[in-house]
Amino acid sequence: MNKFNTIIGAFLVLLTVSCEGPTGPPGFDGFDGVDGQDGLDGIQGQVVEIDGVNFGYDVDGNIFSTLINFGDETNYEVREADAVLVYRFDGTIDLDDNSTADAWSQIPQNFFLPEGTIQYVFAHTFVDFEIFIDGNFDLSAISTDFTDNQSFRIVFVPSVFANSSKMDTSNIENVMSALGIEESQVMKIDID
Repeated sequence: MNKFNTIIGAFLVLLTVSCEGPTGPPGFDGFDGVDGQDGLDGIQGQVVEIDGVNFGYDVDGNIFSTLINFGDETNYEVREADAVLVYRFDGTIDLDDNSTADAWSQIPQNFFLPEGTIQYVFAHTFVDFEIFIDGNFDLSAISTDFTDNQSFRIVFVPSVFANSSKMDTSNIENVMSALGIEESQVMKIDID
């Protein structure tokens, strides 16, 4: 047993000592491969701000609505599987440093009024989207603060990104950050 331990010890000493020494010269670089075809510049999504949106009232349905065609507002190609997020401008808020910030709320959005509840909701295809104001009372007399000169931000999220991302869609700033879109890149359109 003593001989066996001596042989193993000698082997370990030789193994650790043989790993020491100066490094050899670097090897030659390999040949470059064949260049592939360049792909098209990708767009990770787009944000469009639409100002001056006015809702029309449908007496029979007791609902306000407005229809916006994507092709009229943007050149972004919306695909059928893309996600479309809509945010309503709530106004500006004062910050502690005496500056202001825009407040955006994701639709659907509820308002609890003395008459009852109204809700902004939307439906979309890859061609257009429609925003509705629905409620549980006669909407014909609701304030024009809810129906006239509204501002919305529409966020187009490519389906590949939408399916693989775990972004918080309730906050437009998080969505824009995840898509790599700066405030200066928001396309602003006035449809008055």
